[in-house]
Amino acid sequence: MRNEIVVDISRGDTRVAVLEEGELVELYIQHEHDIAMIGNIYRGRVMRVLPGMQAAFVDIGYDKNAFLYIKPKKGEKKDITKHVQVGSTITVQILKEPIGTKGPRVTTEITLPGRFMVLLPDANHVSVSKKIEDEEERQRLISIGSEIKPENMGLIMRTQATGQSKEQLSNEVYVLMKMWRVFMQENISVEAPMLIHDDADLLYRSVRDLFAYQTDTFVINALEEYGKVITWLDMIAPSLKQRVVYFGEQHSIFEEYHIESKISKLLHKKVWLKCGGYIVIDPTEALTVIDVNTGKYVGNTDLEKTVLDTNLQAAKEVSRQLRLRDIGGIIVIDFIDMHRKDHKRQVIDTLKHYLKRDRTKTTVEGTTRLGLVEMTRKKIRERLSVFLKNDCSHCNGSGKVVSPETVVRLVEKEIHQIFSSSLTKTIHVYLHPDTAAVFEGEDKNHLHRLQQMFERNISVLRDTALKPHQYRIQGEE
Repeated sequence: MRNEIVVDISRGDTRVAVLEEGELVELYIQHEHDIAMIGNIYRGRVMRVLPGMQAAFVDIGYDKNAFLYIKPKKGEKKDITKHVQVGSTITVQILKEPIGTKGPRVTTEITLPGRFMVLLPDANHVSVSKKIEDEEERQRLISIGSEIKPENMGLIMRTQATGQSKEQLSNEVYVLMKMWRVFMQENISVEAPMLIHDDADLLYRSVRDLFAYQTDTFVINALEEYGKVITWLDMIAPSLKQRVVYFGEQHSIFEEYHIESKISKLLHKKVWLKCGGYIVIDPTEALTVIDVNTGKYVGNTDLEKTVLDTNLQAAKEVSRQLRLRDIGGIIVIDFIDMHRKDHKRQVIDTLKHYLKRDRTKTTVEGTTRLGLVEMTRKKIRERLSVFLKNDCSHCNGSGKVVSPETVVRLVEKEIHQIFSSSLTKTIHVYLHPDTAAVFEGEDKNHLHRLQQMFERNISVLRDTALKPHQYRIQGEE
């Protein structure tokens, strides 16, 4: 499988696309003025303590206070006031970015991620990523980790630690400890609220977390940032430098790799499958619902085979869309009904198989009595659509606007209020032509009846600058 990372830096924005066999599977966007926060460490001030929730709100210098939940250790009595008090300063790290009206989620358990491992200053154990399934490799990494970990600290061996030598891993521990000492010095000297460690630069995270030995090329179109990538790799993975390619700034890098056209499809709710079926992705406030349909696919043999083929393709596509659109939280998938248990199991197994490629934690909970597949995907930032779309100023994000008939009723109500409370003799109503036709009625009968009822004059003026759901009323003495 050919894997590529394509980085477009233009107009102050950074966009990172991950391609597998030419297929777009992950997309990250950081606008020039965006505040990316995950992994950042702050010195904050406790503003409010909620003993009933074992939580506190912390001022970290952001416009919304961060939410801190204190989980008591095993055997420890729940009492957050032993850990934090109003007005005290505290060091926290961002776990989840602000989403909607909620502020960022933070923790006091600080971690420092490297390329191959994560340093845990507040722990004293070694663990291995669950994505490393080979038991012999897991034991090897645990053994090395136990030897090289700093005293009274812990390590998590990341997926990219697979196959790395003890010397390479030991070198990274040295770098992480150097970072930790600098961090500790800053932690003592700064006043809250203050950012003391910035881990959120998208380009740096792409090199550290995405650029693996399985990646064939890392292509970037900005010369200065190309130099930064080479410098970082000199320190963390020199052997990967030869895979970095400078594309140049004369042509659109995303057009060259056919990424722009793929991004435009992310704006659509409907996603077509190769077989002719399709899925519909419908996000709501609480969860995301995905519906599977056979569409134009009629199959070649029988109905059961047609349904199975569609569901299998849908399972693969759903796993890709979750990664690509960065959909988190509760997800409900309505596959096409299947009667055979082995077919149902095959579809679930296919879904789980492709979800293994996802860097974000996913859990398939199972099938409900109604035949719906329930799953969760860890929600750590806004879904990708937030960066690609704004709410419509006309429908306020609902996807619907009021009908002309509804507008007419609103206009009539307002006319009645004006005539009832003033000496206005004439009212000029400005409407979109389609709404004006409904307001006047056939042969202007409705307009005549209104004028007779109020015994005043009503003039209707067509204004093409107005939308069908908009109107303007002007009175004349």
